Amino acid sequence: MSLGTKVRLARLFSHPSGNLFGGAVDHFVGYGDVRKGGLADLPGALARVMAGKPDYVSIQPGAARHLWPQYAGKAALVIQAGCFTPDDRISELIATPEDAVRAGADALAVAIPVRGATEGKYIRWLTDSVNAAARYGMPVVAHIYPRDFTDGAKIVFTPDEIAYAARIGYESGVDVIKIGYTGDFESFQETVRTCPVPVVIAGGPKTDTLLGALQQTADAIRAGARGAVVGRNLWGHGDPQKAALAFRGVIHDGLSAQEALAKAGA
Repeated sequence: MSLGTKVRLARLFSHPSGNLFGGAVDHFVGYGDVRKGGLADLPGALARVMAGKPDYVSIQPGAARHLWPQYAGKAALVIQAGCFTPDDRISELIATPEDAVRAGADALAVAIPVRGATEGKYIRWLTDSVNAAARYGMPVVAHIYPRDFTDGAKIVFTPDEIAYAARIGYESGVDVIKIGYTGDFESFQETVRTCPVPVVIAGGPKTDTLLGALQQTADAIRAGARGAVVGRNLWGHGDPQKAALAFRGVIHDGLSAQEALAKAGA
């Protein structure tokens, strides 16, 4: 690992806890109707996320160009290169490590789906990105989402599939792996224990309550995860600042979900 990669990774995991609290506003086309939901106002969503003082934010390169200058230096910047829908209607790699360098980013994220007839192409996205990033000392954060095609194309979080996703990540040579939490503590603990690079969890589908999202995060941290990158359960919450305070309590202060919720007053 080059010095540049080590320095940038240290900025991602700069909190004294050694864990990472990230905000995600990088969903792009996957949400369909851009007039609805928490990302309908993308500048507003980013402002709400930043008000929660995350350690880093992942964002698409074009959106970063327009929206990030006012936040420069307030959190680490991660450029999202992957752009796909689970059914492969859209399937493009839209940024390179060189693009991330020009943006002043601390890492390149590559979101991919796995399983299905097209997964080889997505694995190639990762390996090509890792090889190109090495020339710049740019860490690669893999966001890996297993699919099931039994009834359409759906993202799944079963223990076997999440373990498979983690294996794809580290065998591709990435520096950090972001995967969904399985909901099964022992299986997730085993997946993290046998993974040689840091694992953080995806915020996942929006939960019915903030307590539910915090509980998943607390369980994942106890199982060995090094943090969480939260989207819908942050900018989709009625009070994102309180939600962020609660997530920081779980991730950085080791609080239980209930303790963090009470501390945040959420």
